[in-house]
Amino acid sequence: MNRRIAIPAVALALLAVVVVFTRGFGLVDREDGGLVLYGNVDVRQVDLAFRVGGRIASIVPEEGMAVRAGQAIATLDTGPLGDALAAADAQLGVVQAELAKVRAGSRPQEIAQAEARAAEARAGLARASEDFARRSELVKTGAVSRQAFDATAAQYRAAQAQVRAAEEAVSLARAGARREDRDAAAAQAAAAAAQRDNARTSLADATLRAPNDGTVLTRVREPGAIVQPGETVLTLTIDRPMRLRGYVGARDLSRISPGMKVDVRTDGNPRTYRGRISQISPTAEFTPKTVQTEDLRADLVYRVRVLIDDPDQGLRQGQPVTISVPQARPRADT
Repeated sequence: MNRRIAIPAVALALLAVVVVFTRGFGLVDREDGGLVLYGNVDVRQVDLAFRVGGRIASIVPEEGMAVRAGQAIATLDTGPLGDALAAADAQLGVVQAELAKVRAGSRPQEIAQAEARAAEARAGLARASEDFARRSELVKTGAVSRQAFDATAAQYRAAQAQVRAAEEAVSLARAGARREDRDAAAAQAAAAAAQRDNARTSLADATLRAPNDGTVLTRVREPGAIVQPGETVLTLTIDRPMRLRGYVGARDLSRISPGMKVDVRTDGNPRTYRGRISQISPTAEFTPKTVQTEDLRADLVYRVRVLIDDPDQGLRQGQPVTISVPQARPRADT
């Protein structure tokens, strides 16, 4: 009798163990009010480089040192860049002086000089006119040769042309530069100012600053090296904000949503970190090429982004983490 009772009892105990460890092969699901995800601390790195080329004068941080956003961490030799800025400043001064000259127009002395030349030309025209009138009568009587008269007529016409030219010069002196000349001078001044600003920017770019808070991972180059624009000098790891990347299965996707609070643990660290879900990927990953059955749909996973509220040095980039979502909704099995 005892044996008949013991055998069913042992069978029931074994069945209970199987249910616990296999979750009833999908027929029995334990609801503990939460959801556990697994992932890693995101690896976020940035390669830092100068926007201009030159010889490295100094690199401040060593590998492993923490830096703050905006901190100067490396510099180039500024001698050539300073010379380029001085030359640009000088060129800007030249074109600005030319622009001021064009806008100011002729000086009073220049106008007076042009008027004096016009008066001289008119006096020459008066003499040529008298000679032409006198020889016009003499050529009729033969007192003056035809050749001499033609020379006098040519001188008269030349004097008339000289007067017209002198009077136009006076008009130009009074009117000043044309609008097109003023516009051209202004454009040249603007181009010189842009070149000067570019030289200033290049000089400022000789100082490399940290774009974010972080830790120097590697020093790729050392002081004294000649680098080209865009050549990596330092590699910086960005640890603020601290981001985690986990994955949730398709069956549990409806249980979580952005904004939910999470608890994060790591191996060997007794501390529990607090955070929140910031994003759930709208697309599935590890998706089979053709999804036709429910078994294949169960293989879909979605990336979950978590932001840590209180990170410290205990969390390292790439470190495996366990993410608990205590507020996860119950699974709605169908």
